[in-house]
Amino acid sequence: MAPANTPKKPFHVAVCGGGIGGLCMTIGLLHQNISCKVYEAAPAFAEIGAGVSFGPNAVAAMSLIDPDIRKGYDHRVTRNAWPEKQPHWFDYRIGMKESGWKDFPGGPPAQEGVEVAQVKAGNLGQSSVHRAHFLDELVKLVPADVAEFGKRVEKVEKVGEKMRLTFQDGTTAEADAVIGCDGVKARTRQILLGENHPATHPVFSGVYAYRGLIPMEKAVEAVGDELARNSQMYLGHNGHLLTFPIEKGATMNVVAFHRKEDGKWENDQWVLPMKKEDMFRDFEAWGDSVKHILSLMEKPDVWALFDHAPAPTYYQGRFALLGDAAHASTPHQGAGAGQAIEDAYVLSNLLGKVESVQDIEKAFHAYDAVRRPRSQKVVKTSRDAAAIYEFVDDELAGDLKKIKERLETRLNWIWDEDLGQQLKDAERIMMDSGVRASL
Repeated sequence: MAPANTPKKPFHVAVCGGGIGGLCMTIGLLHQNISCKVYEAAPAFAEIGAGVSFGPNAVAAMSLIDPDIRKGYDHRVTRNAWPEKQPHWFDYRIGMKESGWKDFPGGPPAQEGVEVAQVKAGNLGQSSVHRAHFLDELVKLVPADVAEFGKRVEKVEKVGEKMRLTFQDGTTAEADAVIGCDGVKARTRQILLGENHPATHPVFSGVYAYRGLIPMEKAVEAVGDELARNSQMYLGHNGHLLTFPIEKGATMNVVAFHRKEDGKWENDQWVLPMKKEDMFRDFEAWGDSVKHILSLMEKPDVWALFDHAPAPTYYQGRFALLGDAAHASTPHQGAGAGQAIEDAYVLSNLLGKVESVQDIEKAFHAYDAVRRPRSQKVVKTSRDAAAIYEFVDDELAGDLKKIKERLETRLNWIWDEDLGQQLKDAERIMMDSGVRASL
């Protein structure tokens, strides 16, 4: 059931962007009795991409914003099929043939197929949804009169006591506060940090990915029941491939990563139609399981993976950034979307304590102080994860014992976060800054 749009707070918030982060923020504001409007550039709410994973921290944040978000997620979620694999995040194994390690110092660390590690994520394990299906559940919780479409923000400025938004279609809107949730290429980030700031624009991570889907019955025929129906990570030198079930086990989601030799991406487009011969060339030295999977991928695209350099702030005045607009990450820890949901939990609750327009900035300050260090650490450690998976980590190199130990524990700081304490810390910062709040 959607929260009623019956505001009681003396201010109005504009949310720019209707993806997962923007809609979670909007739902959170409505639950705090805050008047709000979400402006989406597209003609309807939509998500691109296929499967997206969430760790225990993100699923907990859903419940804290609105239990109905969690119910919608549970309605759509897919987990590993085998009961004994339910707690597993991924099972990691060598996916490259011996010939693929010719440029690796010391030769192959192990034979193809050898298991490297089993990583568990509490009782949740691999927890994933189809992006578009999860967005459908979020849309159900947003009253129709809260959303406006075809509104791509072009300018945000303070005019008198109000924040004015100007959209590409020439129309304008006013609010007391603006939250930019418009993704990795965020126009709001450019406005807030400045066009020429070194952290304004996304940076190519040096890795691109082939993404596609396989009907589960075909996947089972190719690699067997265990590997098809439970999340797997295949490791190799300068590349890795992951698979996990989505759509209640009807489909295998596949992402095959390859490290670009020159580290550059010179095409203006980040998502391109894929030439299968390019993919097979990138993975020609990989084993049979990987090659079988690649041969079955339906409608695959190639995605360049970009992230953000650390921004010095997530807000200025009554203008803030959230989710990918603030801290776009590579997907190697399955944690980027979850950080947007954490952002929405903290920021909506802080704004719910505010009783005057003048104190909105203090809520943004507290949000920035608590969320920026954690979310930027996720961005950095996501790149580190890819380096481990692809055997280019300077410290671990090809030491499988050390890699196993690192993989089994390195995500705990993300998953085990005490979100209630995080909010208390932010509330204390807000109070220390003299906010007149309803604590």
